[in-house]
Formats: sequence, structure tokens, C-alpha cells
Amino acid sequence: MNYHQYYPVDVVNGPGTRCTLFVSGCVHQCRGCYNQSTWRVDSGVPFTQEMEDQIIQDLQDTRIRRQGLSLSGGDPLHPANLPAILKLLKRVKTVCPDKDIWVWTGYKLNELTLEQQKVVSFVNTLIDGKFEQNLHDPRLIWRGSANQVIHHLR
Repeated sequence: MNYHQYYPVDVVNGPGTRCTLFVSGCVHQCRGCYNQSTWRVDSGVPFTQEMEDQIIQDLQDTRIRRQGLSLSGGDPLHPANLPAILKLLKRVKTVCPDKDIWVWTGYKLNELTLEQQKVVSFVNTLIDGKFEQNLHDPRLIWRGSANQVIHHLR
């Protein structure tokens, strides 16, 4: 898996202060997407064990109270991302059980493959659906277009 950006302190992508990772790879390629540079799976830089360790370390850092981890992209549920995302989320839930996990995906919750469902089983909040430019509304919180749904799963 590759990623484009990691923010150890983020207050935009979910509630509270969070760690946010923007991964590479998106099959949806929505018209009007603000993050087109993440579409290619081979764009960005490799997600390494060191980066995973850094995320865990940041989530555990008590100097800044972080509520959780947010994953966006690209698309964290892109098939090429699933092994690394699953490994990361299992570790977060084991080492930092008090942290919540938010994921943004263009896939719809009721259309996920079995492998995608495995990842989602570790997610607290899933925002699903492709960005639709004609339904864009800047007043929406944590969504770009009105068709996208916030699912509070756990």
C-alpha cells in the first residue's frame, strides 16, 4: 500500500483531535474529487512498518489527547489496500482500544466484498458513497456530497 499524506494532529477529518492517513488508490475517480492525485495505486510513498509504528506511537502520545484514527484517500477499501489497512486496524484496536476509527470510502456499505467487510468490522464510523459533484454541499459535516452516508457502526 502507498499513502500520500499523514497528519499526526488533525481536527478536520472526524470528531476531536485525530491522526489522519490519506492512502493511494481509488477505482471510483469521482468527477470533482478534491484529491485526484491519490487515485493511482502506485502514487505517493510506500506505507512501511515504520509509518505504522509512528501512527501507533502518535495515538498513544498523552501530550495530545487524540480521539482516534481517520483513513481517507484515495480509498482505504481499495482491494490493493486491504491487507495493510486490516493489519493497521487490528493493531490499533489491540494497542489503543479506547481510540475510534473513521473510514471514508466510495464503496457502499451494502455492496462490500467479504475482504472489505473484514476491515469494516474494526471501524467505528464509515462514511460511504462516491462523491457526486451535483450533490456537493459545503455545509455538510464530514461529507462532500449529500448522497454520502455516515454509518455509526460501533
